Amino acid sequence: MPPVERILVIKHGALGDFLLATGAFQAIRRHHAGAEITLLTTRAYAEFGRATGWFDRVWIDPKPRAWRIAAWLGLVRRLRRAGFARVYDLQHSDRTHAYFRLLGGARPEWSGIAPGCSHPHANPGRDAMHTLEREAEQLAMAGIDAVPPPDVSWLDADIARFGLGDGFALLVPGGSAHRPEKRWPAVNYAALARQLAGRGIAPVLIGAAAERAEIAAIAAACPEAIDLCDKTALAEIAALARRAAVAVGNDTGPMHLIALACAPVVVLYSAASEPAQTAPRGPSVTVLRRPSLDDLTVEAVVAALPPLPPPRSRS
Repeated sequence: MPPVERILVIKHGALGDFLLATGAFQAIRRHHAGAEITLLTTRAYAEFGRATGWFDRVWIDPKPRAWRIAAWLGLVRRLRRAGFARVYDLQHSDRTHAYFRLLGGARPEWSGIAPGCSHPHANPGRDAMHTLEREAEQLAMAGIDAVPPPDVSWLDADIARFGLGDGFALLVPGGSAHRPEKRWPAVNYAALARQLAGRGIAPVLIGAAAERAEIAAIAAACPEAIDLCDKTALAEIAALARRAAVAVGNDTGPMHLIALACAPVVVLYSAASEPAQTAPRGPSVTVLRRPSLDDLTVEAVVAALPPLPPPRSRS
């Protein structure tokens, strides 16, 4: 019996990038149907990777600092011992390029942009491409022609405990704490929440614990808002998105999940990021961009909303 082919996929994150890579994951699985496929990722996405069902193993990359030589060598030894026939580097970072160099003479076939790799993504304009097109082209150059759209259909949860009917509006006012320029002001989210509530559409506020102050301020300004701050795991966000009439949010990871779960989304961009490269993808995505989000009016966001269905009573 011939040995099983072993394949490694590298994807560390962040959330939006990881979600957008699910189509590439699926394509690699189909192309290497009989192989043993390992995902190398960070602790934050390990369970997520296991839940997809596309990987036989998930390894956690501790991402050691440069001075932790023993940790680097330990990871490289593990990569060598695994005997991977091919690596798909979907992270394309200095770290993953270092892994390629350190493998030395034991290097497997390698799809990515590490200098000297066997299957380079040889497009000098790759950095200007959207993540989906960039990954599809990389895989095509490695012999995988059919890359499906990102897929989160396997991600679901019971959200009955929230007591929501259908047809609510998800508001996602958070984002990276170190990138405040990517956030629409909380006062504007509060005004939007009041307008939605005035139409009979319940505003549902979601975000992480680090965004509690902003979400609390919005909820205080709109008593009809439902505060789910720090109460929703990724599976619950996907389930909420499938029942939402619309979602409005900043350029942040959960908006990618909400769009892929097929909610109509309006995503807000400043000059700090480029939607042509990073915008969420889904059946109904509207991008509003201003040089500064301080200049984006509530009226402009309301005008961009899709036609909203009559709300249903809570069940």
